[in-house]
Amino acid sequence: MNLKLEAVNLVRWLHFVLLAAGGGGALVALLLSGFEEGREDLQGLAATVWAKVVAWSFRLALIAGITLLVLMIQGGQNPLKDGHYFHIKLLLVFFMVGLSEMTPKALAVGKRGSALLVMVLFLASSFTVYNKALFGGRPKSGLEIPVTAATSSPQIPQASPAVQSQAR
Repeated sequence: MNLKLEAVNLVRWLHFVLLAAGGGGALVALLLSGFEEGREDLQGLAATVWAKVVAWSFRLALIAGITLLVLMIQGGQNPLKDGHYFHIKLLLVFFMVGLSEMTPKALAVGKRGSALLVMVLFLASSFTVYNKALFGGRPKSGLEIPVTAATSSPQIPQASPAVQSQAR
């Protein structure tokens, strides 16, 4: 476990917390939108929760993610070269954030389709990051040969007695 207070680790945790708040807020807003249908006093609550919690969490998570990418590249790591998972994640995230900006207006008129699609994109991007190996990780350079007793110390062949007598 890495407990060093480095900028990359702090921004990574901030990114994670903001995404958790955005995903949780999206789920709460979807649940609230289901309760709004029959109750006059709850009308517009899901749109307000989405606009105040979800949209801002996703915006700040996008900024933290871009900052994290810059810090990682400055530190010598480059997730853009570690396979296709990061490209897929970025595509999903940009669609998710863009759709998240349009969702409060849709929730205000009682339509939940965009909110559900944002949740699907959130879960798909989370799946992509968690299962990086499924999306073509970069192969290791060089051939790995396992070390065994037979390959760890080369054996020197012994000359036959006839060859030894000729050498004298």
